[in-house]
Amino acid sequence: MAEAGVDQPGDQETVSLTSRNPCSEAAQAALQNECEEQFAQLEKLQNEIILCRTEMCDDPQDQLVDRLIETEAELMQWLTMEPKLLSTNPEILLHTAKEEMLKLCSKLEMIAACCQARRDSLVEAQKREEKWLADRKEVLIAATNHVERIQTEREELSKLSILQDTKNKIEKMKHYQECLIEALQDVLGDHFPLPQYETNPNKKKKNTALNLTEDLLSINEILELLMSKILETPHDPYVTIDAKFWPPYVEMLLRHGIAVRHPENNSKIRLETFC
Repeated sequence: MAEAGVDQPGDQETVSLTSRNPCSEAAQAALQNECEEQFAQLEKLQNEIILCRTEMCDDPQDQLVDRLIETEAELMQWLTMEPKLLSTNPEILLHTAKEEMLKLCSKLEMIAACCQARRDSLVEAQKREEKWLADRKEVLIAATNHVERIQTEREELSKLSILQDTKNKIEKMKHYQECLIEALQDVLGDHFPLPQYETNPNKKKKNTALNLTEDLLSINEILELLMSKILETPHDPYVTIDAKFWPPYVEMLLRHGIAVRHPENNSKIRLETFC
């Protein structure tokens, strides 16, 4: 049997209902009676269950089987049973609905407060992430500009270095050319001097002076004249031979393939094209 000290559920519900939403005395009395009837029926059912359990066999396996059958029967009953209201009094139902609505509103307020707090937290986190992203973008832009500046400086330095190297090579070539020209002048001056008055001591006749003009061109000047002509006027590279050209020099240049005559005018020569 149920213990006498156990509080009845109907009493607790009545106290909660009357304390929060006071009803009329008639409604409270009706609710109290309905709760007592339900509790008496529940107590009766509990006594029947206890009596049934005392008659059960002592075999543990059979007890488990009986317990399984009871549980299945109870499940089927709960599935087929339709829920019923504890009371049909409109006043009691109204106050009960109000109390449930207040509880639901309180829970929803708590949920709304939690959602708002969560939303504020997410907003702050989003702001921090956006700030972090903006900082990273600034760092990326600065790094990109720095890399581009370094690449530009390297390209400029490479261009300047190439230009400087080219200038150095040109200077070296000019110096080498000057050295070659000086060496050529020395060789031509030593081995191809200008003609001078000469005597022939081997002959018994009187010394015969060669009538040579003093304005003859040296072999060096002849070569410079031919080179300048072919560079300045490549379409007409021929130079006219006059009294300034000493015939032995001209003949030597023609025989050694350094110069060639004009095919139609023997008084013109040009520098041979060396490929």
